Amino acid sequence: MKLALFVAGALALPAAALAQSCEVKIGAMGPMSGGAAQWGLAMLSATELAAAEVNAQGGLKMGGKSCKVTVVPYDSKYTADGAAAGSNAFAAQDIHVIIGPVGSPEATGIKPVAARNEQIAWNAAYAKNALETKYPLMFHIAPGPAAWADTVIKRAMKVFPMKSVAIIAPNDQGGTDIATVDAAAYKANGVQTTEEYYQRGTTNFAPIVTRVLATNPDVVDTASSPPGDAGVIVKQLRLAGFKGPIGRLGGPGTDEIIRVSGGIDVLQNFYWFETVPTDDPKVKAIDDQYRKLLGKDPVGGTSVWADLPAARLTLKAIAAAGTDEAQKVAAALRALPVDDPNLGKGYWGGKKQFGIAQELQFPFGVGIIKDGKNLGVERQEVTPE
Repeated sequence: MKLALFVAGALALPAAALAQSCEVKIGAMGPMSGGAAQWGLAMLSATELAAAEVNAQGGLKMGGKSCKVTVVPYDSKYTADGAAAGSNAFAAQDIHVIIGPVGSPEATGIKPVAARNEQIAWNAAYAKNALETKYPLMFHIAPGPAAWADTVIKRAMKVFPMKSVAIIAPNDQGGTDIATVDAAAYKANGVQTTEEYYQRGTTNFAPIVTRVLATNPDVVDTASSPPGDAGVIVKQLRLAGFKGPIGRLGGPGTDEIIRVSGGIDVLQNFYWFETVPTDDPKVKAIDDQYRKLLGKDPVGGTSVWADLPAARLTLKAIAAAGTDEAQKVAAALRALPVDDPNLGKGYWGGKKQFGIAQELQFPFGVGIIKDGKNLGVERQEVTPE
């Protein structure tokens, strides 16, 4: 009798209430503390927004039910061990889908563990092996510098003529993979290049700044240094008397770099890669959508906008598969067209570089700050491989 009364009562509940009786958990992983925290918190904000959008429509349609999407965060601390531990922590909670992690060390750590745990993961690393055919459940949020470094350099050289550049990056895979690709792109454009690496966790860059300035470069490029680190590097470069332009061919984070360095008047001359065309009103509207649905500001700057399509597509794939089982969701993902309401049309890429077409490719941007004035971010289109 109690069971019959429960069923009858449940049938009488509105759809929104029924959604609460079914829950789908998805993980959001990335560095949420330390110098790279902006990137991990952006991954979390993007995942929260994708979940809130679905929940606002009555929940995720899965297997004939409408389910509430719950986001579970994990701070992987930008380390391989942290990402591996995060995969296991999610597995213990029966979480089969992870939005994240961010960097190359994390991608290295999570790939074999997530494969063993039968989990989909979306890394945002610029590593040369960010995707591998032996890990078919790994997806890639956006291309690395091999796809866009040349475009950014050519645009920068129109504003900041240069004959030499010093690249500063961490001395792990998250730094060396990107810096070496960046160096090759500079050299291909006739720019003499030197590379300087630091131990991740460094807080005083004065010795590195001294060595860099001894080479008398026209430009210093912070490559894939986390935004917090890059801001300190900029500040110490300026305090040491460096007047030249500063570049960033390793990912977004300009707002944080400006804040940490002491302001746009300190930064002065700067060029950088943006994973999305950030001056597009449709892209900017993502923040308004976040505030409307979650009642607070997103954290993570423009990286939120770049991470959002992966989270949205994943939830679509779960609905299409009718389950959150990783293999079925992955198959559904591969069949989905790449299209986002804010970023527009994109493509599945990665086959040429990685041998597996599981990389999202959308239009990106090149930003310029000249004499302390932000000239904006120019949209750059992409074409199918």
